[in-house]
Amino acid sequence: MKTAQQLVDEALAQVRTLSVEEARALHGQEGPLFVDLRDVRELEREGAVPGAFHAPRGMLEFWVDPESIYFKPVFVPGRQLVLFCAAGWRSALATKTLQDMGLDPVCHIEGGFKAWREAGAPVVPPVKKA
Repeated sequence: MKTAQQLVDEALAQVRTLSVEEARALHGQEGPLFVDLRDVRELEREGAVPGAFHAPRGMLEFWVDPESIYFKPVFVPGRQLVLFCAAGWRSALATKTLQDMGLDPVCHIEGGFKAWREAGAPVVPPVKKA
């Protein structure tokens, strides 16, 4: 049996990982789509990257597949996808999966949203529930 950490390590060896600085240089440019894989509760608690598209990890493969009934047109073929999660583990696995599905270019942010926020990159504050 493989551990979750072994799967993450294998994915990291095969995917393109952006530093926060590299991701910040892409943020706000026409073209790249930042994709937030975190659970909705994480967004409500921690905030979000401005302009990022929220795609819960459990639906990602269905949303990017043009043949799926769940396909989202924001995932046009050939568009650069910059994935991130809380710490970079789920996004590494998701990046590997999307590569296996034939999507390109796709990458993820090293350290995820935590590293993004700690580097002082722009963050939309969490929305407090009433």
